[in-house]
Amino acid sequence: MIKNLLLLSFFCLLFSCRTEAPKASPVDKKAIIDSTITAFQKTLLEQQIDSTFKKYHFNGSIAVFKDSLPLYRRENGYADFKRKTKIDSNTIFAIGSVSKQFTAVLILLQMEQGKLSVKDKASKYLKEFQTREYENITIHQLLNHTSGLNMLGGKLMFKSGSDFFYSNDGFNTLGKIVEKVSGKPYSENVLELFKKAGMTHSSTGDIFTGKNFASAYLGTPGTFQEVPNMPKRLGGREIGTPAGGILSTIQDLHSWNNALYGGKILKPETLKMFMAKSSERRHAIFGKMGYAYGIMLNIGQPNSYFHSGYIKGSPSLNIYYPDTKTSVIILSNIANEEKGKSSIFRPHIEVKKITDHLENTLIQLRSKD
Repeated sequence: MIKNLLLLSFFCLLFSCRTEAPKASPVDKKAIIDSTITAFQKTLLEQQIDSTFKKYHFNGSIAVFKDSLPLYRRENGYADFKRKTKIDSNTIFAIGSVSKQFTAVLILLQMEQGKLSVKDKASKYLKEFQTREYENITIHQLLNHTSGLNMLGGKLMFKSGSDFFYSNDGFNTLGKIVEKVSGKPYSENVLELFKKAGMTHSSTGDIFTGKNFASAYLGTPGTFQEVPNMPKRLGGREIGTPAGGILSTIQDLHSWNNALYGGKILKPETLKMFMAKSSERRHAIFGKMGYAYGIMLNIGQPNSYFHSGYIKGSPSLNIYYPDTKTSVIILSNIANEEKGKSSIFRPHIEVKKITDHLENTLIQLRSKD
């Protein structure tokens, strides 16, 4: 990999420093450098991520897009192990907690319509929060997991606003607030959001009636056990649609990233609010990071917004690098829980390390232009 990076640096330096002899038609050096960099990215990603597929016998789909340009895409394995139905570009996966950013955006869209403020207390909208224990919890605190809430109805983990504790029930509460102020079911709100973002194959698990869904499995491709009642179970009490019940595809999540971070969903000042780090967490798998509204941030370089997701049998990761408008999306439908989540997410960690490193290299090269 170092050899490849040195070679790319040499080419970029060569093109940026050459003095050109007069010619009849000018040479677009920037276009040549950009095409050289893109070719390098494609080659490097193919080598590195293909190796990850092989190393972990990865059953799922991984794609990398730079804006609208596909840099890497590969599907491997089965959407249905019993029928031997192969994963393809149309396969729909459960995305787990990647769903949280959609719920956060729905809240912010209600705010833009003047129906709520993130400074509002949840008790303003929901009776179950009108207790001494919960009365001071704000929407902001639910959005960045600083409310102290764990399980709804239980005692707070700490004084609201003083620490971080990841809460699915906090985001399910946000879904209830969306329903309250909009007067429409969560699923109706989020389907409208999908349409706005150009997402044509996404749904919520509780209302899904389509085809191409990747059944979820525990174990290994050789000794698998299907997770029952999927995807309907995602809407149940154990998970909850606003916290982890959305189904999507590689292409739809790419469309979402481009629409969201490209300013087509939220107003500029609202998008800044969505992306602004307002808490920090120590993730069991990805380490220390910042947390905004339903989205995680790298601390340090490169700049990125991402979120992992896990519901039984379905590990996922969605990353967006704003400096290069690059999306990295990893979706799967089998997990060996006996080895623990750190093992389940090893391919995701490895791909993120590859793309983080590549992103840093590209930023450094462009800073020398």
